[in-house]
Amino acid sequence: MLREDALKGKTIIVTGGGTGLGKSMSRYFLQLGANVTICSRRQAVIDATAEELAAETGGEVLAVPCDVRNPQEIENVIAQTIARFGRVDGLLNNSAGNFISPTEKLSYKAFDTIVDIVLRGTYYFTLAIGKYWIENKIPGTVLNISTTYATTGSGYVVPSAIAKGGALIMTKSLAAEWGKYGIRLNCIAPGPFPTKGAWERLFPEPLVKLMDPTSRIPLKRVGEHQELANLAAFLMSDFSGYITGETITIDGGEVLANGEFNHLEKVPADMWDMIGQSIKQSNRDSKKEGQ
Repeated sequence: MLREDALKGKTIIVTGGGTGLGKSMSRYFLQLGANVTICSRRQAVIDATAEELAAETGGEVLAVPCDVRNPQEIENVIAQTIARFGRVDGLLNNSAGNFISPTEKLSYKAFDTIVDIVLRGTYYFTLAIGKYWIENKIPGTVLNISTTYATTGSGYVVPSAIAKGGALIMTKSLAAEWGKYGIRLNCIAPGPFPTKGAWERLFPEPLVKLMDPTSRIPLKRVGEHQELANLAAFLMSDFSGYITGETITIDGGEVLANGEFNHLEKVPADMWDMIGQSIKQSNRDSKKEGQ
């Protein structure tokens, strides 16, 4: 989409950069000339991804383990990135957690896990990088991966909706407050973009057999990773320098067809136990494979 040097000289931190969409966006940032720090909780996963992406793109990749719920680990990522590349220009808040469930079946811990990663992790990292930019007079860019139901709400993914909704309002609020420092903040709201771990938790086998996730999408297909990477790179680049506080939806028109998960009211009550077991098995498989 963009010319080869569109991100040349920029250094971007990508949370959740070891797998899935974070990995795909990091790859494109590198192809466009950026230095990239990827972080996630599992060192082995991000080390392998950093080696793969560096070999594939010829770019500079730093892998730093980080649990975004821990401010000290966030500060370490920023410090190591500055030590390696000299400064930080962009932050992509991509770390996430989600699963489908009737809300009344959730434990307090399950609810907290999603909200802590998605909302707390986003504002912790954004606050840390914002303070660094303001203190050093660096015009920076924050890009948050949101979701279409952050504005509409959705049943069966209530912790995620709450967390993504909070992060979206934070984006708008800080865009207004920090614009005077040259700091821009925007969101992308993706529809279905299949990744192995997240896709299996959101659309486990019993659910896929019951209803085709693409049937409600006007374009009748899921998104391709490069399509999301194109949009992310544009919003991270100087070509979008007059855009701030915005959320751009990329979902094939799905949100126009009554949202992403509300249709799950059609799932029979006795099937939820089967779906829960399928999600747990997906989580176990992901841990074994280092996802």
